[in-house]
Parts: sequence; structure tokens; C-alpha cells
Amino acid sequence: MILKYDVLVIGGGHAGCEAACASANMGANTCLVTMDMNKIAQMSCNPAVGGIAKGQIVREIDALGGQMGLVTDATAIQFRMLNRSKGPAMWSPRAQCDRGKFIWQWRSTLDHTDNLDIWQDQADELLVENGEAVGVKTIWGVELRAKAVIVTAGTFLNGLMHIGRKMVPGGRIAEPAVPHFTESITRHGIRSERMKTGTPVRIDKRSVHFEDLEIQEGEHDFHQFSYISEPRPLPQLTCWTCNTNAAVHETLRSGLKDSPLYNGQIQSIGPRYCPSIETKLMTFPEREQHPLFLEPEGTDTNELYLNGFSSSLPMDVQISALKHIPAFRDLKVYRPGYAIEYDFFDPTQLKHSLESKIINGLFMAGQVNGTTGYEEAGGQGTIAGINAALYAGAAGCDSVATDKTFVLHRDEAYIGVLIDDLVTKGVDEPYRMFTSRAEYRILLRQDDADARLTEKAYHLGIAKKDRYDLWMQKKEAIEEIETFCKTYHIKPKVINGALEALGSTPLVYGCKLEDLVARPELNFAKLEEVIPELKETLNRPTSRKEEIAEAAEVHIKYKGYIEREKVVADKMHRLENIKIKGHFNYGELQQLSTEARQKLTAIDPETLAQASRIPGVSPSDINVLLVLMGR
Repeated sequence: MILKYDVLVIGGGHAGCEAACASANMGANTCLVTMDMNKIAQMSCNPAVGGIAKGQIVREIDALGGQMGLVTDATAIQFRMLNRSKGPAMWSPRAQCDRGKFIWQWRSTLDHTDNLDIWQDQADELLVENGEAVGVKTIWGVELRAKAVIVTAGTFLNGLMHIGRKMVPGGRIAEPAVPHFTESITRHGIRSERMKTGTPVRIDKRSVHFEDLEIQEGEHDFHQFSYISEPRPLPQLTCWTCNTNAAVHETLRSGLKDSPLYNGQIQSIGPRYCPSIETKLMTFPEREQHPLFLEPEGTDTNELYLNGFSSSLPMDVQISALKHIPAFRDLKVYRPGYAIEYDFFDPTQLKHSLESKIINGLFMAGQVNGTTGYEEAGGQGTIAGINAALYAGAAGCDSVATDKTFVLHRDEAYIGVLIDDLVTKGVDEPYRMFTSRAEYRILLRQDDADARLTEKAYHLGIAKKDRYDLWMQKKEAIEEIETFCKTYHIKPKVINGALEALGSTPLVYGCKLEDLVARPELNFAKLEEVIPELKETLNRPTSRKEEIAEAAEVHIKYKGYIEREKVVADKMHRLENIKIKGHFNYGELQQLSTEARQKLTAIDPETLAQASRIPGVSPSDINVLLVLMGR
């Protein structure tokens, strides 16, 4: 049997679901191939979305017309805004979700997306003709043909799970690995390597002594992930915290001889920033305790997730060690933690559109590109879906898509930083996003993703009119507040008494309201109580008043920093405009360092700016290229 589509998406994880929705919403006839329709967008590890820098990515996915934010808000059972003690460039939303409801919310979203079919099967071979991806063949002998193929296979490609010395092929616990598919790609010259990740033990809530744990409450304010969500519908639950201790560590160390990480069983690199508990013991031997976070898996289950205790030690060692923690003295578990090794493809073989440089029409997104995290996967999936739809001839707008590709720059989105890092620098460990990776993070705040991206998405056709109209209303309301603050004059004799009561320096001369808002110790909440006209202006919007006020306040307070960073970004754009791909045979340029010649030849950057970000290419090498370009 042969089935024909415009775009084919292989894998129903977070990257695959976003890619399929993006492609279909742009008008491409799309098919999502998944091994199990009942595990769509499975949260293989922590049932949580967002976190440091990751929350910004989810906001960006939502602003681009993606679905992760909407699904998260509909299934969230605890919400927190992280990094509140720092500036707004660092604020990062995070939500604990109901794992089961998250899957079915995604399934419903896919089922109600026009132009999208789902086919339950396993891809066995990538079909390539004349250097172009044309489809896949499945284990049941079906040929699925398409103009563009997106591979989002997660950890399933030759997946191998480890618990102690026991090894079982699989892409996830109780799910089979996918053999052969990697080889059908690498035979065309694409390089693959191996990575490792892991997940913790799952605990039976009925066996926990909660009186020995510290409660961690969520927040109940207006914040959420999607700009168009209704208030969170599910009950909001608590999480709990505790620490390991010396007895726990002693038991864990006794099992290190059987640890796959230290007995030579696992050779591949794991995530540096989400290490296993045994790695923490070896890396920080002086530490007497490590924090653990006990998190609910849903509203209707006794299953709990133990954040901070990822492990592949023998299961008896894991359980025995945990029983030394007072709250877990009568511990029962549903399953132990395990590690998994899997194939990924060197992302420097991709263009910024996430299309392969080697096989035309082949796009890749998610963990197959060497990343880790649902959010990083979803962001890549969105961009791959957009570009695959454009490649297949879907109706995208040329005003935001150059040469039938859509690329986000580093000053436009964390997703742009993520993809540029992948295709320019490559990976030597599972890539995880942090705010520190973004040099323009004041421009990439969680509160302004819609300002940066929604109009682009609307012109592409992925964001629909309701989302666009809501953004335009929000934009006008923000501008109204900012204009009021710029023009409203404050007189010292009217405000000084209130300023002194608020612990702020009295005025000597009159000023505009925005000058008071810019003071660190003042904010709208304090000032509206003494300036009735401000209170009236802030209450004018008919919906999302708090969100609108926060966005306006942040913009006023950090206006100088924002404008300064825009100037720096504009300078870098000049280098982005200097196209160098195809202009040089780097191997013949003796003016460049040997390392620069090798790196530039391997990556073949599109622009001078991209070349400047390649590790091993120095500023002097960039100056050589500038001179050779006649600049």
C-alpha cells in the first residue's frame, strides 16, 4: 500500500506533535507516524513543562501558533515562576502536569487539526531518490510518500536501556527500540553518534511519610504559558522536598561496581546539567546531601516522580538507598530508574531551517539532533514543521520566509539561539537551553514572546486570526499604558508624601510618571494606590489586565537596557547580512589558521556572523574573511 502526503512526520513525541501541527496548520497535507497513538507526546521523564530558559521556549512556541503552552495550561497541576528574585529577563515559567491528561489533551488537539492524519506504525527505512527524501517504508510494508520528511524519533533509534548490569533494547520503558532506521539514513553520508539519558524511580504515594517532607506550594496568580488559554482548570497540587544523607550515599557507593556508568557498560555522554545521583556522588564527593523533589504525576494517581534521583544503579541498590531517607522508610516503588542510550545525528549537518545539507527535503528535530528536554524538542519541531511545509509548497508568506525558509535569529528567540548553537557548534553532550546561552536575553523575555513572534506566525499562516487579534488588542493596551506614563506629569507637592511612605526619595522637580516607574523600589501596584489616573488606565483593558500591566511595566523599567541591547544586535545583523556560503574554498586559504580551515570546511557557514560563532574560528580569521570579501 502507498499513501501520499505533502509532509511526513516520523515520531509522535513533543517535536513530532509540534511539527505535525505546524505543517498542517500551514495547509500542508500532513501525516504523523507514531508507534502508539495512546502515548502521543508522552512525558518520558519529569511530567513538567518549562523551567529556566525552557519556559521562554514554550512561550515562543505558543506565540508561533504552537500547541505546547495550551496543552500545558489545560493539564497543569502546579505552576511557578522561577527566578523571581532576579530581573525579568531571567523569569521562567514552569508547570507540573498531569501526565495522562497531557497525552489525551495532545491527542485531542491532533484529532481536531485539519489537514492532519495519524498512522500507527513503525518507520523502518527512509526512502531517498536522487538525493531527496521521498518517504518511508514501515515494518508492515506500507510506503508513505511525501515531498518532505521530518524525523523526530526521540530516544528510539537503536535504543538500549540499562538497570545495573541488565540491558534491554527499548526506546522507553516497556516500548520497543527502532532498529535499521538509523542505518537507512547514515548510508547516505549522514553521521550518527550515541548519547545517554536517564530517568528516576517512580514512587507509590501510599508508602510515603509526608510529615517528614517539606511542602513546596505552587503559585495561583495570572501567569500561564499560552496567551490564549483559559484559567487552569485542574486542581492545583503541592510538591515536596527532602535531602539525601550520608547513609543514602554509602548505600549508593556500594553499588557503583555494578553501575553501567562506571563499569564500562555505557560509553556515550550523558547530560551534564541533569546528572544521575551516582554522578553527583562522584563529581561532588564532599557534599553530605543532595536535594530531592517529590512531584505528583497527576490528580488521579498515586504515582510520584522523584526529581533529582535519576539513576541506572541496580534496582535493589536504588530502593535500599532511598529507605534511609525518613520519609521513604516504608518505600514502595512502581519501577526503578534506568538509563537509555540512543542514536542521534550530528546537527552541524543541518541548515538553520533544520533541513539536511546532505539529503534534500529531510528535516530533523528533537533528540535526534542531540538535544534534551520536551521544550527544546517542541521548539525545533515547530521550526521544522514550518520549513517542511514551505519546502512542500504550502502557502507561506514570502514577507517572513526568505528563499522558502523561515529562520529565527539569536536576537529574536531562544529557539533561534538553540538552533544556531546546534548547527554552528554541534554537541558533545545532550544540549539543554539556559538563559546564559543567549547573549540578548533582555530582548528574549518570557513576557514578550508574542510581541516578537506572533505577527510573523500569522503571516506564515500557522497562527490563526483569533490569536493575532488578541495580540493586537494586547499591543494597543500596552502602548496606551506606556503613552500615559510618558505624558502624565507628576508634581512634587502631590506625590512626595507618598514617596516617603514607600521608602523612595522625594522629588525636587516635577517629572513624568515613567521616571517613577523606573525606580527599582516602585511599581504599578504601589503607584496606582496614590495616582487614581494610573489605576484607571491599568484597569481599562477588558481582559488579561495583569498580563498587560506586567508587560508595560517591564518595558518601562528596562527601556534603557532593551534599547542598548537592540543596538548591539543590530551591529551583529550587519555580519548576518554578509553571505559567505559558496564564496570560498577554505582549505586553500592559508591566511586562516589550520583549525579555522577545518571547522569552516566542515560546517560551511551561511554568513560571516555564523562563521564568527564557530568554536576555533578566531576574530582574526573573521577579519581575513572580511578583507577577502572586499569589505
